[in-house]
Amino acid sequence: MIDQQTIERINDAARIEDVVSDYVTLRKRGVNMIGLCPFHNEKTPSITVSPAKGIFKCFGCGKGGNSIHFIMEHEQLSYVEALKHLARKYHIEVVEKELTPEEIAARNDRESMLLVNEYAQKYFVSTLYNHVEGKAVGLGYFRERGFRDDIIKKFQLGYCLDEKDAFTQKALKEGYQKEFLVKTGLTYEGDNNYVADRFRGRVMFPIHSLSGKVLAFGGRILKNDKNLAKYVNSPESEIYHKSNELYGIFFAKQAIVKQDRCFLVEGYTDVLSMHQSGIENVVASSGTALTPGQIRLIHRFTENVTVIYDGDPAGIKASLRGIDLLLEEGLNIKVLLLPDGEDPDSFARKHNASDFIKIVNENSVDFMRFKTNLLLEDAGNDPIKKAGLIQDIVRSIAFIPNQIIRAEYVKECSTLLGVNEQILYHEINKIKNKKLEARLIRPGEPKKEVPKEDDASKSFAQNVAQLRTKFAGEEENIIRLLIKFGNHTLYKSAGSNGENEIIYRVCEYVLSELSQDNLVFQNPIFEKMKNEYAENYRNEEFEASTHFLYHSDVEVSRAAVDLISEKYTLSKVHERYQTVKPDEERLNELAPKFILEYKLAIIMNNRKDKMLEMKQAFEAKDKEKMALIRTDIERIDQLKQILSKELDRVLNLI
Repeated sequence: MIDQQTIERINDAARIEDVVSDYVTLRKRGVNMIGLCPFHNEKTPSITVSPAKGIFKCFGCGKGGNSIHFIMEHEQLSYVEALKHLARKYHIEVVEKELTPEEIAARNDRESMLLVNEYAQKYFVSTLYNHVEGKAVGLGYFRERGFRDDIIKKFQLGYCLDEKDAFTQKALKEGYQKEFLVKTGLTYEGDNNYVADRFRGRVMFPIHSLSGKVLAFGGRILKNDKNLAKYVNSPESEIYHKSNELYGIFFAKQAIVKQDRCFLVEGYTDVLSMHQSGIENVVASSGTALTPGQIRLIHRFTENVTVIYDGDPAGIKASLRGIDLLLEEGLNIKVLLLPDGEDPDSFARKHNASDFIKIVNENSVDFMRFKTNLLLEDAGNDPIKKAGLIQDIVRSIAFIPNQIIRAEYVKECSTLLGVNEQILYHEINKIKNKKLEARLIRPGEPKKEVPKEDDASKSFAQNVAQLRTKFAGEEENIIRLLIKFGNHTLYKSAGSNGENEIIYRVCEYVLSELSQDNLVFQNPIFEKMKNEYAENYRNEEFEASTHFLYHSDVEVSRAAVDLISEKYTLSKVHERYQTVKPDEERLNELAPKFILEYKLAIIMNNRKDKMLEMKQAFEAKDKEKMALIRTDIERIDQLKQILSKELDRVLNLI
C-alpha cells in the first residue's frame, strides 16, 4: 500500500487543470475551465474543471472527480495504479507501507513473473528486427499478411527462434530465475535439468493487462506440421487467468468508452487488421469461449457489443452459449455476419474505418433475431427441431435481466416463431423459477417455497430502490452543508462574566442535532462521511472538502465531488442586485431547515409503517395490538405537529 504522506504529495502536485489538459483542450470560463468531455461523444463542451476546488465534472455524462479519478477513468486504472501514474508524471518517489512476509513473498513472485514477461517481450521484438531468422521468417510473415510496421510495433509483436532453448538460455544468462521462466510458461522444465522454449519457431503476440503489463503470450507456428498446434498460449499462472483477459483491451479501452461500443472478434490478427484500418474499439476472445470474467471486463467500458462472425456456421453455433452470457450481463448485442470466405482480418484490410462502420450499421442485426433466423433455418419443417429451437430461444430471453427489453424480445420472437406470447412467458417463468429455486436451496436443506420469480425480483428491486431513495435528498442536503459550510459560524454569543465571545459553528449544530436523536443515515457513504467528520472536526487542521475529495475510498471521494460541484453560478445581474442570497449568508436559516426536514421525513416514514401495522392488526382482529399502535400514532402525530410548526417558522424566515 502507498503511504498517506506519498498520496498527499501526489495530490498536491497533480493540479487538476494540468492533468485534464493532457487529454482535453481547455479554455477559461470565469474562474473555471471548460472543454469537450473525453468520456462521451459531444460537440458542445460540457466538462468543467475547477482549479480552485481541484475537481472536474461533466454535466453531460455525469463523470467527475479529482485528478486521480480522471486518470482512473481515462486510463482505466485502479486507484493505486492511477496514483503511480501521476507519481511518474510529477517525478514523485512512491513509498509503500511495510507488508507482511507472506504479502512480500506473493508480491515478489508476481513482480518477478511480470519482469520475466517484460524481458521476454523485448527479447522477442529484438529477435524479430535484429536476428536473421527473425527478419526472414517472423517479420516476413507479418509483412506478407499486410501489417504495417507501426501496427507491428504498437502491439509489440515478436518472434521466438526455432531452437530448443535459445530464449531460456539467454534469459538465464541475463540473471532471470528458471523458477519464474517456468511459472510464466515461457519455459518447459523436465528431468535432469532439461529445459525448452514453449514458443520456439513462432511469431509472438503479447497479451496485455488493462494497464499495459504483459501477462502472457500467444504464439503462432509458421511451418506446416500437423503434430504441432497452430496456436499455443501461455498457461494459467498467478498473473494470467485467461478467463478474465481479452486480447487488445489495453489498446481498445479508450476507444470503447468514446465510441460506447465494443467490437468482439475471435483472433489476434482480426484485432490487428481492424486497428490498421482505423477501428480501435475491438477486442478478441482469442479463440476461447466467452467467460463471465471477460464479459464483465467489456461491461466496465460499454453496454453495447457488436459480435463479428465469419461465415462458418459450425463456429457460430458453438459460440452462441457465450453470447447468452452477454445477455445475462445486461449487454446490448448486435451481430454482423460477414460474407462467405471473409473473416474480420480480411474484411478490415479491404475497408477503411468509415466504410467499415457504415457496413456495420447497415448490416448488423439484433442478436435475438439473428439467433432465431439461424436456428429456424437449421430446424426446417421438423416440428421436433422447431420445439427445441423455441426452448433454446426462450432460455436466451430468460437470461435478460431488464423486464422491458425482455418483453420486447418476447414480442419479436412471438412474431418470428408464430408462437403465442403467453406460451413464451410461461416457459420463461418456468426457467427463471428453477434458477431462483436453485439459488435458494442449499445442500442438506429442505426445499423452500419459492415465489414467482417476477414477483420476487420485483419485491427485491423495490426494497433496494427504497433503501437508496429513502431520505436521500434530506441526507444529501445535510452532508453538503457539512462539507461546504461546516466550519462557518452559525451564530455568536457574548461570554458571561467577561469571558471571550462564544462561536457556534454549523458542524457543531448539525452533529449535535443528529447525535441527540441517534440518527443514522440510510446511505452508507453519507454515514461514513458523517462519522469521519465527527471524528475530525475538532482538529484545527481538518479541512472537510480536501479530506473527502482526496479520500482513499474512491466512492467517498466521488460522492464529495458531486456534493461540491455546482452546475450553475449566480449571474452578474443577481450578484449585483443581490436578488438571490448565496448559501453562506443563509446558514442560520438553512441549517435548521435541513435538520427539521430530515427529522420530519423520518417521522412521516414511521407513521406510514405504523399505519401498515394497524391494517395488519385490524385484519387479524387484534384489538389489544390496535390500541397500542393507536397510542404510538398519537405520539408520532404530536411530534409531527411540533416539527411542522418549527419548520414553518424557519421557512417564514426564509
